[in-house]
Amino acid sequence: MRPWFVRALWMGLLHGAVQTGVAAVAVRSPEATSVGPIAIGLLIAAALIWGAVDTLRDLPSRGMQWFIAALIAGPFAGALGVIGSALLVDQTGQEALWVALTGGAAFTALLVLAPAGLGMLLGGFLVPKDSASPHP
Repeated sequence: MRPWFVRALWMGLLHGAVQTGVAAVAVRSPEATSVGPIAIGLLIAAALIWGAVDTLRDLPSRGMQWFIAALIAGPFAGALGVIGSALLVDQTGQEALWVALTGGAAFTALLVLAPAGLGMLLGGFLVPKDSASPHP
């Protein structure tokens, strides 16, 4: 299975589930305002850690893998969020799908790609330097 597909699938599922969960909390407990920022923090942490692990594992062309994954995870998460909200939270209709597949998908793609890129950058600092380099 291609690395971008695995990342797109799992990040899309995670973002769609979190979107549905945040909507459910907002409907059932409107006073719980800290759920949204905590959820975004967890989503950022997931992509950041996975990006760092990809660098530590030396995944070939990891930047392009994450770019493709983010482009696919965005609309996938948006569709899952609308479906999850319609089935589990309220009577969300198909009119919410267009917004989820455009602006929501772009935000999700950014929320996948930016932390993964930062994780790959930080993972580069964790990789041990090559011991075969010549010493003076």
